[in-house]
Amino acid sequence: MMICQHFLIEPTKEQEEKLFYTLYLCRKLYNYSLEQRIKHYKEHGKGLTYEDQQNMLLKYKKEHPEYKKVQSQILQDVLRRLDRACKNFFEGRANYPKFKDKYHYTSITLPQCEAKRNFGKEGYVYIKNIGHIKIKAHRDFDPEKVKTINIKYHAGKWYINLSVEIEEEKEKASTGEKAVGIDKGINSIAATSDGELYLNPRWLQKAEKRLKSLQRQLSRKKKGSKNKEKQKKRLAKLHEKVANQRRDYLHKISYNIVKNNDIICIEDLQVKSMMKNHKLAKSIANAGWGMLDKYLQYKAEREG
Repeated sequence: MMICQHFLIEPTKEQEEKLFYTLYLCRKLYNYSLEQRIKHYKEHGKGLTYEDQQNMLLKYKKEHPEYKKVQSQILQDVLRRLDRACKNFFEGRANYPKFKDKYHYTSITLPQCEAKRNFGKEGYVYIKNIGHIKIKAHRDFDPEKVKTINIKYHAGKWYINLSVEIEEEKEKASTGEKAVGIDKGINSIAATSDGELYLNPRWLQKAEKRLKSLQRQLSRKKKGSKNKEKQKKRLAKLHEKVANQRRDYLHKISYNIVKNNDIICIEDLQVKSMMKNHKLAKSIANAGWGMLDKYLQYKAEREG
């Protein structure tokens, strides 16, 4: 099975400039490729495929020599992202893709990782044309098991997300000695059938007054000014703080439940339907039911 490991990275000033430039080029390619799809459909009545645009990429790179500075895998992933977005639209799962600005294209992906090449220097990740970037790893990971690398800029910081393959230890499967049922709620994120109650700290509601204040200050800043950019970072950092609080708490809950039980039964709620109720939507999103389900699933599979 695949899990995602999330770490902070610390690029040098020069590396950060290269990362920002790479994001700029990737966003430019994404928007160009989307424009080509729209144009081709209007002229020929059918869309372009990923394979079509991959074949066109070589010509595009020759016409734009600055793309020599970007690893081919990263550019191919740009086309895959656009292709997935288009498929999601045609299959009714999302709206038609939009052109991206710098605030909505903030990550690059290497879909194929080579342990010796990308992690040959301990404590660093290597990206071609950018160099060895220091990883602040708060837990171990096996470079041989890493399948994809994603580098993301968020709230003024850089992060690396690693898709890691781990073995399912089925031989440790439970004998069913202890089973527990989990009910989800608004006031309590989870209540177990054996009496454990995990309250909802309501991080978002607690931060809401500060968020509204920062949002008002942002709306008063002059468009394109440095002060507006600084204010956006302040707002993003507060959102990141709330998200980190939620993740940490849900990791602790899921770890405790998996550690102390053999069989786990989770209440199946129609979350999408419930989110249509505007009075409940914010509280449901803040509780993080879906995230808790995901954490319980991968931790349980990992433990067997």
